Amino acid sequence: MNLANRITVARVILVPFVMVFLLIPTPGWGWHMANSWVSGGAIIATVIFIVASATDTLDGYIARKRNLITNFGKFMDPLADKLLVSTALISLVALNKVPAWIAIIVIGREFAVTGLRSVASTSGTVIAASWLGKWKTVTQMIAIVLLMLNDFPFVYLGFPMDQVMLYVSALMTLWSGFDYFYKNRHAIRADE
Repeated sequence: MNLANRITVARVILVPFVMVFLLIPTPGWGWHMANSWVSGGAIIATVIFIVASATDTLDGYIARKRNLITNFGKFMDPLADKLLVSTALISLVALNKVPAWIAIIVIGREFAVTGLRSVASTSGTVIAASWLGKWKTVTQMIAIVLLMLNDFPFVYLGFPMDQVMLYVSALMTLWSGFDYFYKNRHAIRADE
């Protein structure tokens, strides 16, 4: 297994730790800020999430730079991203920080685009990640970090940036999903 793939696998291994630290109460230690409390577990979960998110850029860079692109990497890299974001969102739904309908939109879009790619691949078509898809991922990760940290540092400004980014990411999720299907509609024509 090459270095890029090892980094991808490490990201998958980090996923349950995000959930555990986010959901298990850590009484007695944390961070008070602007009439809000961020538990120590949430802080640890956020650090793990940020590290795991950063490995996505790192493994892709290494794979391209060293020509280490493999079928395993093509399969596991997007799967690792989906697991990381889905786990964080579902955990935030459990903590009443994210409405379930937003998590359903995000996770449903991931299933739909994965299905589209699968169908397209049967005819030899490769659907590459779009710039909209990349921006969707960035907005999701920013929203998740802000939600985990109870809107730090924007809580001091009295501005709900975590909620703004959550709705921006939901909009980007829908827009990028529509874009993938519109541009690749030939791959799933009903008359074929």
